[in-house]
Amino acid sequence: MRVGVYLEVGGKMNEKSPGSILKIMEKIGVSILIFLFLILLGMFVLFTMQSYSSSIPSNYTQSNFTQSNLSSSNFTQSNFTQSNFTQSSFTQSNLTPSNLTQPNFTQANLTQANLIQSNSIPNETVYVAGDGKGDFNCDGIDDQIEINKALAYVAKNPEFTTVYLKGPNTYVISDKILIGSDTTLEGDPTAVIKLKDNADWLHQRPLITQMSSFGNQNITITGFEIDGNYEGNTEKMRGDGYYNLIYFINCDNIHVCNMYMHDSHGDGLKIKDSKNIKYHDNRIYKLGHDGLYAIECQNIEAWNNNMRCKTNSALRIWNSNHVKFHDNIIYTEFEDDAGGPGIQIQYIRTSEAQPMNDIEVYNNTIYDTYGPGIWLIAFGEPYSKTEAQNVHIHHNIFYGCGTHRTYDWLGGIVTSGFYDTLIENNVFDANYNAAVVYTYPTGSRYDTDFTPKGIDGNYTTIVRNNIITNTLKRKYSPEGTGYGVIDNFPETHSFVLENNCLYNNSAGNYPNCTSTTDIYADPLFVNQNEHDYCLKPNSPCIGAGYTLPISLEESEEKTTESIESEEKNIKSIESEEKNIKSIIRAFISQI
Repeated sequence: MRVGVYLEVGGKMNEKSPGSILKIMEKIGVSILIFLFLILLGMFVLFTMQSYSSSIPSNYTQSNFTQSNLSSSNFTQSNFTQSNFTQSSFTQSNLTPSNLTQPNFTQANLTQANLIQSNSIPNETVYVAGDGKGDFNCDGIDDQIEINKALAYVAKNPEFTTVYLKGPNTYVISDKILIGSDTTLEGDPTAVIKLKDNADWLHQRPLITQMSSFGNQNITITGFEIDGNYEGNTEKMRGDGYYNLIYFINCDNIHVCNMYMHDSHGDGLKIKDSKNIKYHDNRIYKLGHDGLYAIECQNIEAWNNNMRCKTNSALRIWNSNHVKFHDNIIYTEFEDDAGGPGIQIQYIRTSEAQPMNDIEVYNNTIYDTYGPGIWLIAFGEPYSKTEAQNVHIHHNIFYGCGTHRTYDWLGGIVTSGFYDTLIENNVFDANYNAAVVYTYPTGSRYDTDFTPKGIDGNYTTIVRNNIITNTLKRKYSPEGTGYGVIDNFPETHSFVLENNCLYNNSAGNYPNCTSTTDIYADPLFVNQNEHDYCLKPNSPCIGAGYTLPISLEESEEKTTESIESEEKNIKSIESEEKNIKSIIRAFISQI
């Protein structure tokens, strides 16, 4: 009997050798053995790892080493035995700043004594204190040394993000503080960085600045107080570039918030050639120049700040774009050197165009400023329309602005040189000179020529849906002042006045400009003396605002149902407005 495998090839019967079959089976068997061996080896490794991990206390693993687990229940005798924390490894010498290097700052050294926690501060924080309980400890003399060591440590160790200043304590500095990229400098509200007396620093040397001269990114400064100590350094004048509190150049993603900055010679935050700047919820008091001064920057937002001007402005931009200033309170108190504009927006054309055509100012309350409430000005070399255009100022309240005794460029809003500015839905009450005025500083006492040099014809500003009341004559050279709106340059500048309400302006409503849609009546504020500018239910302003035109294409797309729905919404809005649930928005209920 012949044993074999027969294959039919080309019509003939061929026999495959039995030896070949045996070789194939041997190879298959070897492969199966190797596969089984690998499975057994993997199971052995897995079992070994599980046995090793089970020998580590569960409360001492990386996932459990969080603030929430650092409770007294977790710090049991069984988890922290004498063998784990010996006297030699837990000595005072191991808790000094010099030992906060990467090898020493291990999990074993992150003891309860080292984990100085606050409610919101994660473990990526290095602490600076004045009571000896910080990672770095200050003594009230040259405290920038310890603060800079802490910031340098965070810069070199990316697992750390924050240097935290513990309070209550005053950190007196004799030199600048240097902060690097991806770093937060935070502190308690009772932590104070203070310039030393008689510091005698060089010009343009700030208290806090960047670590790299080429620029740093992703910096946050928050939570504490900076005392510029003007009274201890009166040999330097305010506004001359000395002792700016914070100064950055070529730095992106800068965030300054929840700070109290006061009594300085210079700016709160001065920043140049940078982008993505957020400045909010700060209290600014009597700084020696601007609260925020952004030069040639992009993407700036400032909001919810309370700012008392001294020497110059609260918020200022120079050749900067994509800006929003909103929901700020800006004011001054009448005294010598009480400040300039509340907000200063300036375009100075040099050899290079740096457009300012995306700027919005809204929901601010600006009052009692020494200079204008807002100063909007463009000048320098000749420039095109698109370089200084489309500033939108809306839903602000201005009262008592322009108290300066020797300025003539005063008002709620003072402007010149910008194209297509839109000023709408604001309240102007009891401002000096005018609510809105075309003017700029002139005369021998100014060494700058502020004459605008736009090359694209007439400058136009639309002023609509504003309430303008009780304008006063300015204190200096009062002749020809006290109007609602003034055009001092009718040959080159013009106003478009639409649906404003003007009342009780001391000199009248406007020279060199007219309107066919403005109304002239008491707006009936709820309480003007207390600056409550809500409207009474019978105010003539309710429903009297400018109505935006609808294009033919838009009107054709609207169905009868959508129009009826819109009318219902408008009636609902008007009803709410008549119940005084808004301020000036009631004036534009038809929009």
